[in-house]
Amino acid sequence: MSRIGRKPIQVPGGVNIDLDNSFITVKGPKGSLSRAIHKDMKVEVADSVITVERPSDNKLHRSLHGTTRSVIANMVSGVTDGFAKNLELVGVGYRASKNGDKIVLNVGYSHPVEITPENGIEFDVPTNTKITVRGIDKELVGATAAKIRSVREPEPYKGKGIKYEGERIIRKEGKAGKKK
Repeated sequence: MSRIGRKPIQVPGGVNIDLDNSFITVKGPKGSLSRAIHKDMKVEVADSVITVERPSDNKLHRSLHGTTRSVIANMVSGVTDGFAKNLELVGVGYRASKNGDKIVLNVGYSHPVEITPENGIEFDVPTNTKITVRGIDKELVGATAAKIRSVREPEPYKGKGIKYEGERIIRKEGKAGKKK
């Protein structure tokens, strides 16, 4: 049995769960999320507890069991608390600024790079070297943060670029460090 799939999901007050065949909608104080789930997974809502069960020990059902439970748990925590990813800009002259709802990145190119948020995503720039991506959909927050990071990924020699907060960049030894 899947350890993650067996865990029940506690639904906090103020969150409504609508289950329609293989389509689940979670509404909470921060917004609403909807998603189609696999038709074989059995999701039950009773007394503010959600449980996910699988019909058999088939390999597909085993792999979907924990995944379905995690996706639903992320939807519940997203509409109550939300998710955030923090990014750091490392490099001389690298900076970010907020222009309306967009962010403008100056990261060593000949032109500034503008990034527009998708629906449900908002950007925050507390300092000119830090960016925070917020939203209720964990998958969308992570994808947007990865898109920003891909503008200038950290390079392995000096570590310059856009990195996640707390990310450790593995450094390479340069040409001068090698002895003949």
